[in-house]
Amino acid sequence: TRERIRQIEAKALRKLRGPRRRQKLKSFLND
Repeated sequence: TRERIRQIEAKALRKLRGPRRRQKLKSFLND
């Protein structure tokens, strides 16, 4: 099951790193 945890972590990192367009949009909406 450690491999599954690694996959979940990789997915989370992908979401965090994800496209910067979304980050800019999020910060813009937050403001």
